[in-house]
Amino acid sequence: MDMIELPTISQDKAQKVKKPNWLRVKLPVGKEYAQVRKIVDENKLHTICESGNCPNMGECWGAGTATFMILGNVCTRSCTFCAVATGRPPEYDEQEPQRVAEAIATMKVKHAVLTSVNRDELKDKGAEIWYQTVVKVKKLSPSTTIETLIPDVKSNWDALYRMIEGGQEVVSHNMETVERLYRRVRPQAKYARSLEQTKLTKEAGMRTKSGIMLGLGETQDEVHKAMDDLAANGLDILTLGQYLQPTKRHIEVAEFIHPDQFHAYREEGLKRGLKYVESGPLVRSSYHAERHVNVPI
Repeated sequence: MDMIELPTISQDKAQKVKKPNWLRVKLPVGKEYAQVRKIVDENKLHTICESGNCPNMGECWGAGTATFMILGNVCTRSCTFCAVATGRPPEYDEQEPQRVAEAIATMKVKHAVLTSVNRDELKDKGAEIWYQTVVKVKKLSPSTTIETLIPDVKSNWDALYRMIEGGQEVVSHNMETVERLYRRVRPQAKYARSLEQTKLTKEAGMRTKSGIMLGLGETQDEVHKAMDDLAANGLDILTLGQYLQPTKRHIEVAEFIHPDQFHAYREEGLKRGLKYVESGPLVRSSYHAERHVNVPI
């Protein structure tokens, strides 16, 4: 009887899915972590740390820092990498800016990162709530520095300028991936439009930042091209980290990038004109964010 050789694809796949040991992190514990969790829960706040299943939550919360998500926790976009719920968001809460500001003051946060879901259904894309949140945080905690990780405003540049004029030190907008993968990864976004948003933010005099996930099937040349495009459009700070699949419904991990490759990308980014590159498997766009405040404009 002839033996049938089984295809090896399933084995490859099994190996692919197995997380390498450099991606293992400790479970969040400790007094500081518990304190942040309590304040977040009591103030009915949303954090991208929780919504995005961030692997660094224990480290950051343990150090008393967190990334707050404003404008609710339901997004109008359906990016294939993201763990945040998609749907029709409820009416937004006009008291949210004050609650966020009070929580940040209670937590005595030195550096606050604010982000939001996309609110494409709002005429101003949520710009006024963005502005009010930054202003109120600065009023209650004048010494707290702020990074705002803002969504794609779909070329509504008036909304962009309102979002970035509250007095924040860093304005971030994540490219997320290389140009070829946009359709699959960010179906409602456009690569050129996100570049233009970075360019206009820089021209408005801001410290600019962006993030790219790796391991989605991009090539080294494509990552280098994205670096060149970002540098040409005025980007100061770039973060590079490993994409991790939040659930089976999300886009699969194509490859786990070795820490040495992350190091090589960091060197390459600096060579190509970026002022600061944070690059490593567990890097997320808010990781070590407090260090990015001091990057010269």
